[in-house]
Amino acid sequence: MSDVVPDLSAVPFESLVAEMIRRCGDDPSREGMVKTPERVKKAWEFLTHGYGLTPKDAIGDALFEEHHQSMVLVRDIDLYSMCEHHLLPFFGKAHVAYVPNGRIMGLSKAARLVDMYARRFQVQERLSEEIAQAVWDTIQPQGVGVVVEAYHLCMMMRGVQKQNSKTITSAMRGSFLENPSTRDEFLRLSLGSHSPLY
Repeated sequence: MSDVVPDLSAVPFESLVAEMIRRCGDDPSREGMVKTPERVKKAWEFLTHGYGLTPKDAIGDALFEEHHQSMVLVRDIDLYSMCEHHLLPFFGKAHVAYVPNGRIMGLSKAARLVDMYARRFQVQERLSEEIAQAVWDTIQPQGVGVVVEAYHLCMMMRGVQKQNSKTITSAMRGSFLENPSTRDEFLRLSLGSHSPLY
């Protein structure tokens, strides 16, 4: 097979989807699929809208001077992303923590950063690093820790078909790398079991 990729930039997205449906063995003109190419286009625009955003867009002006010196952890942030190798979903939770250095960010902004990077074609390892680096660059804390736990449909519904395997990745900066007790506290709070709040 040739390595030359044809220029399809002028072909409408919906036509590309219709052709994919044909090649997979179905008829894009049948009743149940007539509007599928349009729906797929809208779905993919949403699933990849993170490419049009930056950390500044996600955090905005929600940075505050505050002399809190202990860890801030936002745990169990739901995430949904698309594996760049098979274009199949992976989903799970992110835990984002930092030790402030004179500034804190609004609590919802950790979730917005997770969403921004998850809404791109991803590998979980890079996703963890990008979230950590964004917090590190934006609020310049003493340290940052990120853990992502996810299930990958490329492992669950194809390939090895292992439904119960979960992938855990981490990314650390500053005191989370240099101070074992800070790192241990973060991992214990992130990955340990806990009782419901209500």
